[in-house]
Amino acid sequence: MLDIKIQRTETPKAKPAPGQKLGFGKIFTDHMFVMNYTEGKGWHDPRIEPFHNISLSPAAMVYHYGQEMFEGLKAYKGPDGNVYLFRPDMNAKRTNSTNDRLVIPQLPVEDFVQAVSAVVDVDRDWIPSDPGTSLYIRPFIIATDEFLGVAPSKTYLFMVILSPSGAYYESGLAPVGIWIEDEYVRAVRGGIGFAKTGGNYAASLIAQQKAHDAGYSQVLWLDGVERKYIEEVGAMNIFFKIAGKVVTPSLNGSILPGITRNSTIQLCKDWGYEVEERKISAEELLEAQKNGTLEECFGTGTAAVISPVGKLRYQDDVMTINGGNIGPLSQKLYDTITGIQTGILPDEKGWRVKVGG
Repeated sequence: MLDIKIQRTETPKAKPAPGQKLGFGKIFTDHMFVMNYTEGKGWHDPRIEPFHNISLSPAAMVYHYGQEMFEGLKAYKGPDGNVYLFRPDMNAKRTNSTNDRLVIPQLPVEDFVQAVSAVVDVDRDWIPSDPGTSLYIRPFIIATDEFLGVAPSKTYLFMVILSPSGAYYESGLAPVGIWIEDEYVRAVRGGIGFAKTGGNYAASLIAQQKAHDAGYSQVLWLDGVERKYIEEVGAMNIFFKIAGKVVTPSLNGSILPGITRNSTIQLCKDWGYEVEERKISAEELLEAQKNGTLEECFGTGTAAVISPVGKLRYQDDVMTINGGNIGPLSQKLYDTITGIQTGILPDEKGWRVKVGG
């Protein structure tokens, strides 16, 4: 167990007022968690400090070779006044999967969960209570060695910062339009597509801008080899309901193994749906839309939870799904997952973790 030292701020910031429009990831709380890694010593000096800028050498390796990773999860305040996390152990395990690929030292699962819980507990009064809001949690690790050679760093910082946030999309649960990208690729098998690292997101920005310019909210990527199979959206995994079956791309090494994705699959199976994790081509979606069997489409992710898709564009074809409205399965999944997260619904799977005493 970590021996976390706590230094509380002497100049607390004003907290957002109830009803205030928060946006996503724009406001930050009073404190952050910090822990160092030194080769030969391991992870050390865990502490909670006032939120502040950090000072790094211009030669810090994170700037030059992108050796860094990040995670995303949320804290919620339940109707009973308790604060809850949702499956933080899964984020911890995914952290270590990313760390393995990027040659970053492993971080014990229990230490990750303790660090997140501790800083959330200190700033629990920052958790917003308006419907659809939460405290977004951003754990991350950066390489800090002052060295311009291409090699793994010998020193790192692990930090956790917190941001009271509203809906990821300004439209909330209203169905979004998705642009299926057929020019650029984001990742290939054998690369780092499955890892939660900034390079994946930097590679997505040009297509994201292209989609926004055409009036679409997000990019849906195709595989990087054949350029025909659906992979994932820029900020979400993707699901389709086709002829009563729930279909999602199988994890193949270039798709992020989403925690909301995993939760969605388990819930759908519990409700009696046949769930297929497999290859699905853009052409198959076009055919399903034409013959009336493409019933729903939705994204899953920590930030948006469930994001219904009302329109898909592929080359010269625009597919309108379910009349551009949210489907019944998408709504049920959103209500169920957020209900478990916030303590409104019973947690039959042990996914909810209480923070503090």
